[in-house]
Amino acid sequence: MYVGYVNERCVKLGNYLVANKATVRKVAAEFGISKSTVHKDVTEILKRVDIDLYLEVKQVLDQNKQERHLRGGEATRRKYAGGARS
Repeated sequence: MYVGYVNERCVKLGNYLVANKATVRKVAAEFGISKSTVHKDVTEILKRVDIDLYLEVKQVLDQNKQERHLRGGEATRRKYAGGARS
């Protein structure tokens, strides 16, 4: 029973990630589970459960990884934009 639940969760997480082009953090927040669990589910377990969905997820995760430095820079800019002093 536990294996079936995990497999079902992996597919749900993968579908959500692909449909929303979401980050692992966003998926974790949406489903109320840890980033580690999401990452393990969509990168390791999903590969054995649904290879086609896994390949789609991998494309989104690879794109997120390429854009990571841009999102980090934007977050830093927003953080200091309101508190800039002369």
